[in-house]
Amino acid sequence: MVRGSAAAGAGALGPPGPPGPPVPPPVPPVPGGRRDKGGGAEPESSRWARCLSSSAGVGGDTIFALSSAPGRCGVAVIRASGPGSRGALQTLTGTPKLPPPRVLALRRIRDPDTAETLDRGLVVWFPGPRSFTGEDCAELHVHGGPAVVSGVLRALGRLPGLRPADPGEFTLRAFRRGKLDLTAAEGLGDLIRAETEAQRRQALRQMEGELGQLYQRWSDTLTQALAHLEAYIDFSEDDNVEEEVLSRVDGAVRALEREIGAHLRDGRRGELLRGGVRAVIAGPPNVGKSSLLNLLCQRPAAIVSPVAGTTRDVVEVALDIGGYPLVLSDTAGLRETTDLVEREGVARARDRLCQADLVLAVLDASAVPPEPAGLGAALGALQAPPGTPCVLVLNKADLLRGDGGPLRHGCAQRPPLPPTTLLSCKTGEGLDRLLELLARELARLCGDPLCGSPSLTQSRHSRHLGGCAAALARFGRERPRDLALAAEQLRLARRELGRITGHVGAEDVLDIIFRDFCVGK
Repeated sequence: MVRGSAAAGAGALGPPGPPGPPVPPPVPPVPGGRRDKGGGAEPESSRWARCLSSSAGVGGDTIFALSSAPGRCGVAVIRASGPGSRGALQTLTGTPKLPPPRVLALRRIRDPDTAETLDRGLVVWFPGPRSFTGEDCAELHVHGGPAVVSGVLRALGRLPGLRPADPGEFTLRAFRRGKLDLTAAEGLGDLIRAETEAQRRQALRQMEGELGQLYQRWSDTLTQALAHLEAYIDFSEDDNVEEEVLSRVDGAVRALEREIGAHLRDGRRGELLRGGVRAVIAGPPNVGKSSLLNLLCQRPAAIVSPVAGTTRDVVEVALDIGGYPLVLSDTAGLRETTDLVEREGVARARDRLCQADLVLAVLDASAVPPEPAGLGAALGALQAPPGTPCVLVLNKADLLRGDGGPLRHGCAQRPPLPPTTLLSCKTGEGLDRLLELLARELARLCGDPLCGSPSLTQSRHSRHLGGCAAALARFGRERPRDLALAAEQLRLARRELGRITGHVGAEDVLDIIFRDFCVGK
C-alpha cells in the first residue's frame, strides 16, 4: 500500500490484465443537457434542480466521472461520490474489504457482469465527511488508454444507483455540504483555468478561502452593528443601553464603507489578472507591428510584408509575460486611406485602441526625430486614449547609423514620454529590455497577487458589493431620521455579502458558476 492521494506513475500500476473484447466508445454527452427517457434534452433548470435535491440530503444518487484530462495519458483518475461509492468500489475490485481510508492500494478492477479484468490500478477510499464533496468518495487510478477508461466508466454506469456527473457537480456537492463557499468554488475554477504564475497565485488564495473570509468578516461586523442598533431600539427607553452604542455603530459602518469602497476601487486589478491585460500594438503602416507580434509569440502568427497596409484585420494572441497574462492584438497601420478594406481595418484598430488596457506604440527608429519633442508629436499622432498606459517601441534599431545618436544614449527616456526602448525585430536586439518593461507595466496594472487583501475577480462580486455599499450609504441618511429604517439597510447590506459567498440566495447563480467546470470536478 502507498500513502497519498496523487496519481502515481503508470509503471507503479503494474501491467494491465489480459485484453478483453473490444469496448465500444462511450456515448457522447448531449449538448445542453442530459437525455431523458423519452429522448429529449433535459432542461437546464430541471438538471440543476435534480442536482440540488440529490446533493442536499443525506441520501441521493451517486455520481461518477473521469476527473483527469480526457485523451490518452499515463494515468487516468475516475472519481465517484455518493452513498453508492462504497458498493461500487467493492463490486469493481471483487472484494468486500476496502483499503484503509485515504490510502492507495493496488487492486484488480473487474467488469461487474462478466468478472473480466479491465485493468490493474490503484484505488483509494474517502469516507465522508472527510472527502472533497463531504460524501463517501472513491477514486480509481487506472492506465490512461481510451479503452481502459471507457471500460471502467461503462462498468460504473451499469451499477444501480450510479449516474454520470454533470459539469461541476462534484464541486456543487462540496458547496452544498459546506466544504467550501461560492468564492472558493470560483477560485477552484480559476485555478483549473490558470495559465500563468500570477493567475495561479491569485486563484489559489481565493480557493483557500481568503476572499470568503474577508467577506465573512465584513458580514460579522454588520451582524454586530445590527445587534447593537436593535438593542438600542428595543431597550433605550429603559436606559439599559447607553447612547455610545449608536456612535460605535456609526463608526463601524463608516469604517466598513471605506473598506468596501477601497476594495471596489482596487477590483480592476483582480479582473485584469484573471482575464488577461488587453494590449494593442499600434502605429503607422510598415513600422514592424506584425514583426513585433511574431517576435513576442515566437511564431509567425501574423503575415509580414514590406508592403504597407498588409495587416487588415486584428490578430490576437495570448502570452505569458513575467508570469502575467497578456492578450496582445496586432492591428492595421493607422493612416488615412481610400482603400475600403484597409479603412475598415483602421477603424477596427481604433476601436481596439479605445478598449486597450495597455498600448505598445511602435515607431520606426530610423524615421522619427530623436528629440523628445519630436518623439512626443509622433506618439500623439497615434491618438491613444488619454490615461491608457503605454510602452513606446522604437523598432528597426538595426537601421540606425553609427551608435544611434541620442536615441541609443537614452534621450528617449526623459519625461513626458512613456517607458521607451529601442528594438530590432530583425536581429532581436532590445527584446530583453522590452520584456522587462512589459513585465513592469503588467505588475503595476495587476499588482502582486500574494500581497495585501485578495482582489476582486468576478463581476458578480462587484455587483453585490456595490449593492452593499449603496445600502450602507442609505443607512447614513436614514440613521438620524428613523432607526428602524436604518436597521433595515444594515440587513440589506448583510444580505448582499451573503449572496457573494452563497450563504443567501445561491440557487440563482449556481448554474452560472458551475457550468464552466469540467465534468470530473
